[in-house]
Amino acid sequence: MSDLTLDRSARDVLRLAQPRPRWFAPGLAAGTTSAVMAVALLACSAWLITRAAEMPSLAFLGMAVVGVRAFAIFRSVFRYVERLTSHDAAFRQLAELRLGIFRRIVPVAPAGLATTGRGDLLTRLVRDVDDLQDLPLRVVQPLLVAGITASLSVVGIWLIVPAAGLTLLVCLLLAGVLGTLFSGSLAARAERELAPLRGALADEVLEIVENLDVLTAFDALQPRLEELARIDERLRRATLRRSVGVGVQSAVVSLFAGAATLGALYFGIPELTGGGGLLSPELLGPTLVVAVLVPMAVFEVFGMVPLAAGAWRQVRVSAMRVADVVPAAPPAEIPVDVVDPQVLVSLNQADAPVVLELTDLGARWPGQRDPGVAGVTLRLAPGDRVHLAGPSGAGKTTLAQTLVRFLDYTGSYRLNGVEVRLLAQSEVRQVVGLCEQRPWLFDDSIRQNLLFARDTATDTELNVVLTRVGLADWAARRGGLDARVGERGALVSGGQAQRIALARALLADFPVLIVDEPTANVDSAGADALVRDILTAAADAHRAVLLISHTPVPDELVTARVTLPAHA
Repeated sequence: MSDLTLDRSARDVLRLAQPRPRWFAPGLAAGTTSAVMAVALLACSAWLITRAAEMPSLAFLGMAVVGVRAFAIFRSVFRYVERLTSHDAAFRQLAELRLGIFRRIVPVAPAGLATTGRGDLLTRLVRDVDDLQDLPLRVVQPLLVAGITASLSVVGIWLIVPAAGLTLLVCLLLAGVLGTLFSGSLAARAERELAPLRGALADEVLEIVENLDVLTAFDALQPRLEELARIDERLRRATLRRSVGVGVQSAVVSLFAGAATLGALYFGIPELTGGGGLLSPELLGPTLVVAVLVPMAVFEVFGMVPLAAGAWRQVRVSAMRVADVVPAAPPAEIPVDVVDPQVLVSLNQADAPVVLELTDLGARWPGQRDPGVAGVTLRLAPGDRVHLAGPSGAGKTTLAQTLVRFLDYTGSYRLNGVEVRLLAQSEVRQVVGLCEQRPWLFDDSIRQNLLFARDTATDTELNVVLTRVGLADWAARRGGLDARVGERGALVSGGQAQRIALARALLADFPVLIVDEPTANVDSAGADALVRDILTAAADAHRAVLLISHTPVPDELVTARVTLPAHA
């Protein structure tokens, strides 16, 4: 994150965060009107109090009294309208931003997100995306409101006392530049660090919570807690440095607000006898007070400028962090659907059963120079049950991810003679199903975890498929289909999780089923039974099964064996 130059992907994210003009304009108009009313209220009040001290007839004060009341009321009204409309626009755009981000995530998930920790990824997609709503609320709108209000105020003071107007302009420019510079020198690094540190903290907390039992068992919990404390301390110091920067910039703005007031006095007092500006040919005491006090209200509005600069630094970092995980263009290792309808074809399953053929297939993970798997030649026809083995790191899981089009490939990969690059990825995944090494179970009932495969299935069909995978009696003892499985399957064993995942795959009725290391989280006593049950349940005249397993498989359960060599 050292290079803060915005690339095209980050700029695209920022464009997604900025509300449409027709949503943004009402809030900008109301905010500008409220700020102008606040300045006008102080000017009118100053004139009224000073003129009233001269004890004129009440007729001279009537208009000013009405003005004070009107400005006070309408300032609050337009402030409320500004909050209502600007936040409504930001929240409406935030919904579109989230949808846009997830549309860009889907093509690269899950392989394209493997290099980002899950806690950090969650922070990027929740906290950093939420921070992007500050772009219209704390950056664009405050800068425009402050600029318009300051410009109008400078013109107004210049018309009364030209030298005081120029002094106000110079003080505003110096306050904006120096306030931003001082704040940036003290807080810029902290503001850039806040989002990454929040991500690192979330990642560390998630790792500790998920692996608490293992860390405790191996007496490794204390070092991880110490690392968590170090990250938390860095986050605290960064937050403190940012607060110091905000305090210093407020002091700079206040300093120049006083300077503008003194400048108005310096240039205005001599004009009391020599005449005023265009609006006041003869400068009177009440008019001078207006020129002297208005800068206070102007600087209260203008104080948003340095704050907007700080908010922009945070928004920029958040945009870059979001863009890092959702690039505008997927990495070369991630497959992309062919968009040309003349090239894209459809797989016709009605004509013939599905046959999968690989010829010298290779694949690599995003960001990796060496291939994850290479030189695989394989044929899977209906009824085949192939056992794929190989040493750790040979690329078995990489191959499984490639077959369901999470990774792109070199060589040839065909379904019924059609190169899968010419098929929509969604169509490939309707034909080739994957039971992963660590199957994802939702924190819901057994029924709901199965219905993700086919939402029209009846309870009878669900019970039948549970019987096929050997879970009918277990589910009945747990309370039937309404039994919950816990977060990520915390309430079931590794073998039961694999059987639920297999039941889900059977319910989806994939013609080609890939089962990746089903015994990885199962004790040795249950591994053989699980492999046997998987191959028996999946055996079907119209289905091909590729079992990826380091566990020995009896010859009678498979029709062929393939062994991947170890990488050199």
